[in-house]
Amino acid sequence: MTAPPLTWLYAPGDRPRVVAKALTAGADVVVIDLEDAVAPDRKEYARAATAELLSAPQPVPVHVRVNALDGPLAHRDLEAVAGRPGLSGLRLPKVTSPEQIIRIAERFTPTATGAPALYALLESALAVEHAHAIASAHPALSGIALGEADLRADLGVREDAGLDWCRSRIVVAARAAGLPPAPQSVHPDIRDLEGLAASCAHGRTLGLLGRAAIHPRQLPIIERAYLPTEREVEEAETIVKAAMTQQGAQALPDGRFIDAAVVAAAHRTLSLARRN
Repeated sequence: MTAPPLTWLYAPGDRPRVVAKALTAGADVVVIDLEDAVAPDRKEYARAATAELLSAPQPVPVHVRVNALDGPLAHRDLEAVAGRPGLSGLRLPKVTSPEQIIRIAERFTPTATGAPALYALLESALAVEHAHAIASAHPALSGIALGEADLRADLGVREDAGLDWCRSRIVVAARAAGLPPAPQSVHPDIRDLEGLAASCAHGRTLGLLGRAAIHPRQLPIIERAYLPTEREVEEAETIVKAAMTQQGAQALPDGRFIDAAVVAAAHRTLSLARRN
């Protein structure tokens, strides 16, 4: 069982030095941003710099967040990075329908390095309403996540708890579509590490797994929050050992009841714990 990424570090595409640092910062995935992090008059430069970087394999998986699919820039972004050996995935912003995923997936043909994995960002009320349809739109789609800044504005949400229903909605949609658990959206205050840790802990209770980051200092906080604790690992090992000695549902000596679902969860915990 392969554990999914826990950290996704964004870096602006028009700042190659920042991108270079991001590639060695310890993130599981680096996301080069051509969208919100790049000013309109820097879009062309960001696209060219990103295409040049991706002309060679990179030390970690690199995804590119292209510009909005309904705008004039996305087509140019996709043309620039398609087939590049350093490209592992595409993050598609402001997705609202499964048809958008299908159109993007069908324009890529597998190459020697394989077609890039697609990830949909749901950033509006309409997108959340269509979450499962989007999540199950095409086999090339490898994950979904919320874009909470735009979603918050669209919904008029003032308090963070107002987004919990939407978070749970995509957790369910991802699971129903057979996708990995959705990661959390970014924590925008890079100095608020205590707030980041508390937010990650809350996200974990909702079923989210891992988180996008906008600064390397956020990475260890995210990883620590989402990795199983020593107690969780010990409990998982006990469950797996018991399942190996006796098939079917059973009660452990401490009174806990376990069945196939509990054993599967224990295996996921151990896979995550051993990811390093």
